[in-house]
Amino acid sequence: MTAINYKTRHLWSRLLSDDSRERLLKTTVLLLAAILSFSCRLFSVLRFESVIHEFDPYFNYRTTRFLTEEGFYSFLNWFDDRAWYPLGRIIGGTIYPGLMVTSAVLYHGLQFVNIPVDIRNVCVFLAPLFSSFTTIVTYLLTKELSDDASGLVAAAMISIVPGYISRSVAGSYDNEGIAIFCMLLTYYLWIKSVKSGSVYWSSLCSLAYFYMVSSWGGYVFLINLIPLHVLALIMTGRFSHRIYIAYSTVYCLGTLLSMQIPFVGFQPVTSSEHMAAFGVFGLCQLYAFNEYIKSKLSQHFYDILFRSLVLLIGFVALSAGVFLTVIGKISPWTGRFYSLLDPSYAKNNIPIIASVSEHQPTSWSSFYFDLQLLVFLFPVGLYFCFSRLSDANIFIILYGVTSIYFAGVMVRLMLVLAPVMCILSGIGISQMLTRYCKQLETTSSTTSSSLNTSSAHNHNHSTHWTHSQSTVSSGQSSEKKVRRHDTNYVMRHEVASMFVLVTTGLLLAYTYHCIWVTSEAYSSPSIVLSARSHDGSRIIFDDFREAYYWLRQNTAEDAKVMSWWDYGYQITAMANRTILVDNNTWNNTHISRVGQAMASPEDKAYEIMRELDVNYVLVIFGGLTGYSSDDINKFLWMVRIGGSTDKGTHIKETDYYTSSGEFRVDREGSPTLLNCLMYKMSYYRFGSVYTEGGKPPGYDRVRGAEIGHKDFDLQVLEEAYTTEHWLVRIYKVKDLPNRGV
Repeated sequence: MTAINYKTRHLWSRLLSDDSRERLLKTTVLLLAAILSFSCRLFSVLRFESVIHEFDPYFNYRTTRFLTEEGFYSFLNWFDDRAWYPLGRIIGGTIYPGLMVTSAVLYHGLQFVNIPVDIRNVCVFLAPLFSSFTTIVTYLLTKELSDDASGLVAAAMISIVPGYISRSVAGSYDNEGIAIFCMLLTYYLWIKSVKSGSVYWSSLCSLAYFYMVSSWGGYVFLINLIPLHVLALIMTGRFSHRIYIAYSTVYCLGTLLSMQIPFVGFQPVTSSEHMAAFGVFGLCQLYAFNEYIKSKLSQHFYDILFRSLVLLIGFVALSAGVFLTVIGKISPWTGRFYSLLDPSYAKNNIPIIASVSEHQPTSWSSFYFDLQLLVFLFPVGLYFCFSRLSDANIFIILYGVTSIYFAGVMVRLMLVLAPVMCILSGIGISQMLTRYCKQLETTSSTTSSSLNTSSAHNHNHSTHWTHSQSTVSSGQSSEKKVRRHDTNYVMRHEVASMFVLVTTGLLLAYTYHCIWVTSEAYSSPSIVLSARSHDGSRIIFDDFREAYYWLRQNTAEDAKVMSWWDYGYQITAMANRTILVDNNTWNNTHISRVGQAMASPEDKAYEIMRELDVNYVLVIFGGLTGYSSDDINKFLWMVRIGGSTDKGTHIKETDYYTSSGEFRVDREGSPTLLNCLMYKMSYYRFGSVYTEGGKPPGYDRVRGAEIGHKDFDLQVLEEAYTTEHWLVRIYKVKDLPNRGV
C-alpha cells in the first residue's frame, strides 16, 4: 500500500511539475479563446432564427446546396440560367469553390457519422467554426514571431475583435469566413519555412496557399506580400539558402496548384498582379547563380561577367515584358487593383466599382470602431519587432505596414488589417507586461533575500554554520545587484503596479467595446432588420423575406425580375426567380441598361424593359420606416453607371440636380428626377401617407422632406405587392396595348 501511494504521489508530482502546469495553462487559455471566438459570433442566432446574412452569402448557400445535391462534377459544369438573363452564368468557371467544397465536406462527414444536419445549418455555423481555428493559428503564428505569452494575448484579442467578427458571425456565409484562417495558416507555414529552410514546411505552405486561392480573390495580397518579404531580405543582406529553398518551393508548387482552380486558370503567369512574384522568383535564381559564380571566379573576371550579365538580362527582361504586354499575353491590372493604388481611379473611371460601399475609403472613426485599443498598441508592437529584427519580424512588419495602407484605401480590407493588429498588439502588450511584472518580482525577491540574510545571521553558531555562511554571501551579492538596479528607477514598484492596473483596465474596456459592437452592429442580419420604438421595445422588419416569399408563390416560374444589382442574389436564392443583374457585377453594359431604365421617364423605361423581357420590377424604399439604404439613396449610382456606356450617353448626372447643385426629392427637385421611373415606383401612393406626427402627408423620413410629386398615376406599371412596412415594392410590367384589327 505504501508503494502504491508513493507511485501515485510520484505520478502527480510529474503531472503537476512546473513545465506541465505551464503547458496545461497555455492549452486551457487557448481553448477558452477559441470557445470565446465561436460563442461571440452566435448573437445573431440567439437574437433571430438561423438565417443567412447579407447578399453574397445567399449565392454561396445556393451553390453549396447544389453541390451537395448534384455532386462536384455537375457543380463545376453548372450553367445557371436564372442569373444575368438572357446571358446566364457558368458557375464553375466564375467562382472560388473553396467555401462550398469545405461546407460540402463537413456536411457529408456529419452524415457519414449519422449526425443529421441540414446543409443550411452547416453554412450558418461555418464562419464561427473557422473563427475558432483562426484563434488557434494566430497563437501559433505569434508564437513563431515572439513567444507563447504574446501568442495567447493575440489569440484572445482576435477572438473578439470587431474587425474580424463583422465577417465571421453566424450566418455570414461568405468567402472571408474561411479566407482569414487560410491566410494566417499560410503565413504561419511560411515563417516555419523561412526559419527551417525545409521543403516539408514549404510544401505545406503551398497547400495552404492553394486552399487560400480556392477560397478568396484576396489571395493576390498573399502572393505579393511573400515576394515583398523575400525582396526585403535580399536588400538587407539576409538572403540565405533557407530563403531560397522556401520561396522556390512555395512559388513553383503554389503556382501550379493555384492554376487548377478554373476561375484562376493561367492568371498566375499572365496577369500583372502576379508578375511581382514571378520577378522575385527570377531574382532569387539570379542571386543564387551569382553567389555560385562569385565563389568560382576571381574578383576581376567576376566583375566583368557581373556587369555584362546585368545589362544583358535587364535588357532582355524589359523587352520581353513590354512585348508580351503589347501583344496581350500579360493582361493589365484590373480596375480593383488600380483603385487600391489610386483611390480616385474607380470613382473617375469605373463607377460600378466605386458604387460598392465596401470599396469606399475607411474613415478614422471606423478604425476605432472596429479595432479600439489595437489602434494604439499597433505601433508598440512594431517597435518591439524593430528592436529585435529577424527574418520573421521583417515579414510581420511588412504585413502590418501594407495592410494598414490598403485598409485605409478600402473599408473591406479592414478584415485583412484586423489579424496583424491583434498580432502586433499582442506582442506589444505582452512585452510591456513582462517588463513591468519583472519589476514587481524584483521587489519581492529583494524582501525575501533580506529575510534570508537576517535568518542566516541568527544561526551563525548552529551546526550548519558553513551552509548559513554561503547563504549569507549569496544573499548579499544578489542584494547588491538589486540595489545597483534600483538606482536606475524611481518608485519602480509603484510605477509597475500602476502600469499593470491601467493595462488591465484598458483590456477590460477593449473587451466591453468588442462585445457591445458585436451585439449592436454585427449581429443583425441585413435581411431581417430591427429598430427600437419610443418605449424601448424592439421592432422587427421582415419585409425582405415577405416580398421574396410573395414572388415565389404568386409569380410564374419563368418570370423575370428587374431590380438593382444589390438584391440579385437574394431574389435568385429565396424567390427562385430569374434576374437580370446580380452581385457578381461582371458585365457593366448589362447593369448600365438597368440603370438607364431606372433613370428614364416611363415611356423610355418601358422600351428598355420590353427589350429585356422584364415581367416584374422590385425596388427598395425606406421613406416610411427610415431605412436609409434604399434605392433613392443609391439612385445617383444608377445614373452614373447608366450613363457610362454608349447607349446611355443621353443620361447626364447634372440633370438630376437642382440649379443650385442639390439632389432633392421635394418640390424644388429637378423635373428630370421627379418624372423618372425610380422616383415614381418609390413614391407611388406615398403622397397620402402620414409617417410622423406633425408632418404633412408624403413626408420622407430618410431624406427629411415632403416629396414634391404626389398625385401621379403609373402608365406602364401596376402595383403588384407592397410589404407591411413599405420596404419592398413590387410592380408588374403591363403588356403591350391591344391594337385591334
